[in-house]
Amino acid sequence: MKARAYAATSAGARIAPLEVERREVGPHDVRIDIDACGVCHSDIHQAEGDWGPDIFPMVPGHEIIGIVTETGDAVTKYAVGDRVGVGCYVGSCGTCDACANGDENYCPTWSTTYNGYEQDGVTPTYGGYSDHIVVNEDYVLRIPEGMDTQAAAPLLCAGITVYPPLKSYAGPGKEVGVIGLGGLGHVGVRIAKAMGSRVTVFSHSPGKEADALRLGADAFVATHDPAALKPLRMSFDMILSTVSASIDIDAYLNLLKTRGVLAIVGLPVEPLSFEAGNLVGEARTIVGAKLAGVGTTQEMLDFCAEHGVVADVEVINIADINEAWQRIKDSDVRYRFVIDIAGSLRDQ
Repeated sequence: MKARAYAATSAGARIAPLEVERREVGPHDVRIDIDACGVCHSDIHQAEGDWGPDIFPMVPGHEIIGIVTETGDAVTKYAVGDRVGVGCYVGSCGTCDACANGDENYCPTWSTTYNGYEQDGVTPTYGGYSDHIVVNEDYVLRIPEGMDTQAAAPLLCAGITVYPPLKSYAGPGKEVGVIGLGGLGHVGVRIAKAMGSRVTVFSHSPGKEADALRLGADAFVATHDPAALKPLRMSFDMILSTVSASIDIDAYLNLLKTRGVLAIVGLPVEPLSFEAGNLVGEARTIVGAKLAGVGTTQEMLDFCAEHGVVADVEVINIADINEAWQRIKDSDVRYRFVIDIAGSLRDQ
């Protein structure tokens, strides 16, 4: 099937209209007419060839919400008219240990929503900067009633990036720090508060203090002044790092209590280092996480719906995507762009 899309045809090329081929709806597939697609910084990294290897033409987008318009003969989970979501992957092998444990996100042959291949290893995947997508029903999420489509879309990446470590280490009475108040961090603040934690935001931008408090944070620390961290030594049960910039690992390890946890979900370009003594001296732990399995992703959506957690979004026309990408590079968005696919591509 032909699909209308916006794509990069080579590394660093401007995103432009392009018609691509989608597979026909198979027995276990659903066709989703896309209403909204969030814009993730990883869209830019991949389309510009920062992470490689890359597959062009590339249709980015892995924060997708839309309506089921066709189902395969064997589909049992969804029906035409259902509002559903698609996150960062659309397939996995189904037989490895990771898949057997509900960790499809760690399957060595998972199929990413774009810049990857379907499970046949040949058919390229195309993401949500498009009018529709065809996905196996096992990798589709139910969007709870009452959630705003555009504000919920970023949860399919930003939300499920921060939810697993918070689920493991945050909770009632816990002191939680969040490094960075961007696309990931602002959702992390809301989820941590919904879990009952006391939340402190660490940011190099003093101007974000009002936003941090509005989002539910109990305290704000401007990290441009290194002295601001000293009174907080041994104060936190968990610190969540959501930034892609390099951070002083030792400075934040020193803020953790005995057996405290530093969870890293942001991806700095440069390697991170730390003094081993700051880790072993107080039995601290550094952990990482990459998304979550389908079951946990659905759990995250249900949790967010129950607690009124969504992203702060700026809705854009898909024709403005290149300008939006530049604004993301300039840190000029609070806090997530979402493309109105229905209004600016699908129904045009």
